[in-house]
Amino acid sequence: MKHMIAVFFGAASYGILSTFVVLAYDKGYKLQEVVGTQLLVGFLLLSLLSLAMKWKGKGQQKQAGAAFERLNGKKVAWLMLAGVPQAATGLLYYNALKYIPASLAIILLFQFVWISLVIQAVRQRKWPQAIMLVSLAIVIAGTVLAAGVLEEQVQAVSMTGILFGLLAAVSYTVFILISGGVLPKANPLHRTLWMVAGALLFVSLIFPPHHLINGRLWGDLLLFGLLLGCFGAFIPPLLFAYGVPYIGEGLAGILGAVELPVAVMLSTLVLHEQVSWLKWAGVLLVLVGIIVPEAYRRRKEKLSYQPTGC
Repeated sequence: MKHMIAVFFGAASYGILSTFVVLAYDKGYKLQEVVGTQLLVGFLLLSLLSLAMKWKGKGQQKQAGAAFERLNGKKVAWLMLAGVPQAATGLLYYNALKYIPASLAIILLFQFVWISLVIQAVRQRKWPQAIMLVSLAIVIAGTVLAAGVLEEQVQAVSMTGILFGLLAAVSYTVFILISGGVLPKANPLHRTLWMVAGALLFVSLIFPPHHLINGRLWGDLLLFGLLLGCFGAFIPPLLFAYGVPYIGEGLAGILGAVELPVAVMLSTLVLHEQVSWLKWAGVLLVLVGIIVPEAYRRRKEKLSYQPTGC
């Protein structure tokens, strides 16, 4: 149960981010300042934790009976490269928040559900199973409702924001597919540390961190950076690294969907965005679409293990 709770709160932490980003924009801070500060804080916190673990002699802990894979320069470079899609996702998603409501932006980000399905089908050259197509249909139907397509105010939605939101979903899909296969036997803390380092380097190359020397950091930006860094780049990866190996990726995916209602709820309570009952119904449908495949798989496994009798 404690591992499930860890994954649940890790996903809920991600759902908080969009609200903080919008509040930072309201204070006049720019995209590159918000993303750069978040990644910097996350990198520093992960570095401090890594040093503390090493100082206590826990850096060589074992998991599942095997020692963690040691990292060399080449492996570190691969991990940093794997962090680039993470940075791209942050830039695209946070940029979408400049044009569209946070409640819509998170819906668009969750389109990674069907985008990953399409990518896997192309890579495997195999048509998706019927249950996955049903899931896809439910997610798309939920997206139509949650985006307010059936309501009059949809005409006021920025197409630029929608484009950035969908690109963020594509980038997030790439990040999921890549990060899961890069040195999975390495220490989760060290993997996360170097991925965040790669993301930070990528953002710094695109947007030189002038906010670190022009004085803008020493104000509300530092507070937002601490909040975004903790809830975006520090707490969730650690909770996932703690819980996912024990509950499995399938159940983790279901629990991870809590990010969606948390983001929509906070956008309503804190940002005072108007979320109609029709949009909430769309959010519920998207969640159902995410849960259906895993629930079907678990039921199928349960039935297959039932005794046939004497």
